[in-house]
Amino acid sequence: MTKLFPDIGIVGATGVVGREALDILESRGHPPESIRCFGSVRSAGSTLSYMGTALPVLPMDQIIDTPLDFALLCASSQVAVQVRALLNGLPTTIIDNSSAFRMEPDVPLVIPEVNGNLLEHQRAVVANPNCSTIMMLTALQPIRNNFGIQRICVTTYQAVSGAGKAGMQELRNQSQSYLDGTDESPSVFPVSCAMNVFEHESDIDPDTGFNGEETKMIQESRRIWEDPSLSVLPTCVRVPVERAHSQAITVEVDIPVRIEQLRDVLHVPGIQVMDDGFPLTPRDAAGCNDVFVGRIRIDPLSDGKRVLLWICCDQVRKGAALNAIQIMDSIREHEQSVFENAFNHACS
Repeated sequence: MTKLFPDIGIVGATGVVGREALDILESRGHPPESIRCFGSVRSAGSTLSYMGTALPVLPMDQIIDTPLDFALLCASSQVAVQVRALLNGLPTTIIDNSSAFRMEPDVPLVIPEVNGNLLEHQRAVVANPNCSTIMMLTALQPIRNNFGIQRICVTTYQAVSGAGKAGMQELRNQSQSYLDGTDESPSVFPVSCAMNVFEHESDIDPDTGFNGEETKMIQESRRIWEDPSLSVLPTCVRVPVERAHSQAITVEVDIPVRIEQLRDVLHVPGIQVMDDGFPLTPRDAAGCNDVFVGRIRIDPLSDGKRVLLWICCDQVRKGAALNAIQIMDSIREHEQSVFENAFNHACS
């Protein structure tokens, strides 16, 4: 029988995603004695407020000293590789938010609403997809299930919080600087993020012309949907929004569809349809668990086979911390199901 509350270690607990994970666990009443926080040398020794207590932030290398059921990694790829080496051979399940293991064949890349079935088998490491991939495929999965999808064209409008606390602070500082009539030089982003829009700052592949964020969306979507020939054409940009990403998506479906059918199939757990009144905005999604879908349209010249959507999602929450916790939930639910089946079989 699974524990009521598993023992969880959060690596990178002082960062934006780590703090979000703590907020989610606190809202669930997860007891502080079942949580361990780990951080960099700079963060170690500090404390984080949680359910009226102060959780100490421990040095990362101490993660092997405390038995853990799960390690939620909310840090860089380099840190993720180090933690996996430290926990090698131990019974801790790693759920990683970085890109370190996403394309490793033996590591499942999971969005629970899309391919949670991969969690039915015990895994040492599970990878969280890129936030832009998570929100896009969560919104598109019901459409694919019912009408098929041939190709995707997507433009992302990504909040500065995707670059962490430093990105958020840079937007605040530069916005004030702009209003004051002064010019503060950027340090997190290549150009000013205040009153500006620019292509995602990840490196551009000289062979394909896609930047790193776009390449992740292409590769991860193909892997999650197990369709190596899937056509995904992303353009990723930054916008002066503090929190929650938006996407304009056009998909070509296999079976002609009507607007009413699209609205019907999109009413599933994890998605909120907001297609009445003024179009939804990132502020609608900020702090929320779901992917919000609006502006549902069909190209009138496509014979019902070209669908357009506007979606918003809190990429810190559903795009990172919550998706990782949902992965943990799914693993625990399967373990509980296995235990109950075995118990019922032994008693029959």
